[in-house]
This record gives sequence, C-alpha cells and structure tokens, in this order.
Amino acid sequence: MDSAWNRVLSVHRWILENGDKRTDPWPLVYSPVSVTLIFLGYLCMIWAGSHLMKNRKPFELKIVLIVYNFAMVGFSAYMFYEFLVTSWLSNYSLLCQPVDYSNSPLPLRMARVCWWFFFSKIIELLDTLFFILRKKNSQLTFLHVYHHGSMIFNWWAGVKYVAGGQSFFIGLVNTFVHIVMYTYYCLSAFGPHMQKHLWWKKYLTMLQLLQFLLFFLHTGYNLITECNFPDSMNIVVFGYVLTLIMLFCNFYYQKYVLKKKQK
Repeated sequence: MDSAWNRVLSVHRWILENGDKRTDPWPLVYSPVSVTLIFLGYLCMIWAGSHLMKNRKPFELKIVLIVYNFAMVGFSAYMFYEFLVTSWLSNYSLLCQPVDYSNSPLPLRMARVCWWFFFSKIIELLDTLFFILRKKNSQLTFLHVYHHGSMIFNWWAGVKYVAGGQSFFIGLVNTFVHIVMYTYYCLSAFGPHMQKHLWWKKYLTMLQLLQFLLFFLHTGYNLITECNFPDSMNIVVFGYVLTLIMLFCNFYYQKYVLKKKQK
C-alpha cells in the first residue's frame, strides 16, 4: 500500500515540476487537484440537481439564457480573434508548429488565450446546469456529460504543458464552431416562434463533426511525420477525438437518420 501511495506521490510531483513555467502561476494550472475538484463538483451537481428537480416545476430562464448565450458568442469571438491574429503574426505553420516557451510578447499572448480557452470550458459546464434547472433531461446524455467533463482535463493539460504550438489549431477551429453554436442557442432561447429560423440545426451537428475530423487528420498527420511537438499530446488528442467522432456520428444517426426513417 505504501509503495502504491509513493508511486502516486511521485507521479503528482512529476506533474507539478514539469509544467510550463510561464503558465504554472496562473489560476487553476499548477496542480491537477483544482480541476479534479471542479470535475467532481460537476458530477455532484448533475446528481443532486436531477434529484432536487425531480418533483419541481422547470425554471423559466429565458432572459438568463439569452444573456448567457450572447455572452458566450462574444467570448468565443474574442478567443477566435486572438488565436487567429497571434498565430498569423507569429507565422505559425498549420502542419507543424512547436511550442515557443519564451517570454516574448507573441508566445505569451498565445499562452494567455490558451488559458482563456481552458477557462471557457469551465464556464460551459453551466450548459448542463441550465438543462437540469429547465428539466431538459433528454439533453443530459452520456455524450453531453462526457464531452463537457473531459474537456476541462484536456485543456488543463494543454495549458500546463503545451500552451501554444499545434494547440492553437484546436482552439481556433473550436472557437469558430462555438460562435455558430451559441448563436443558435441564443436564437432558440427567444422561444418557439424562432424555430422556423433554426432549420440549420442539422448542419450545426455536421459542422461539429467536421471539426473533429479536422482534429483527427491534423493530429494523425503529426504522429506520422517529424514535428517537434510532444507525441504524447498528439496521441491523447487523436484517441479522444476518435471517441467524439463515434459519439457524434451515433447522435447524428439517432437524431436525423433514424427519426427520418421512422417518420
């Protein structure tokens, strides 16, 4: 038992000591404990919230949802701009870009937007809370919880070890997709009369699938070519994105193909 505990302590010490020295002092980055507590709190929120709302009427959150989703559109647009401009000014390569760990202005600017992107994944856990409060239990799927819960760990590791380099590609594409996604959510929050203008929901799912395919090809290319970016990170992203492709393909099939056949 002592030996196993010593191994855990050794791994934890390695995690603490081998991070990016620029980002280590930033909030929630230095230790995995904080992000683990957030994740456990997220799971507790789902369990407790679902039980508390079981015999209650759903909350009317129209104004809250409009403000929240509109704010997320603006936040996503800001991060997209920062990823785009900083990578452009730094002459980043789309195919192979090592991390610049220097304290020069542009690498630090890229590291900061990576942190904001990580923090946005924590904010997005509110999506789940709003589903619970509105009793939209059909939305609390394994895909939803898995995607939201795992992203905070993925991007904690990204900011901890590779805040920049190839990481920018995921942030750039994902923030663009989230501009479109939260625009859809914002419009749908206005009420049923907006549904006739939201015929493009199917294409939003296709856009989400397309981004995962791009990440899959991008990291796959980096795994088979020589690039001074950690293969360990590319392997994690490659495997993770593969799970999302399978889950989103299943969602698309159940939502649009199977229902169409049933009709």
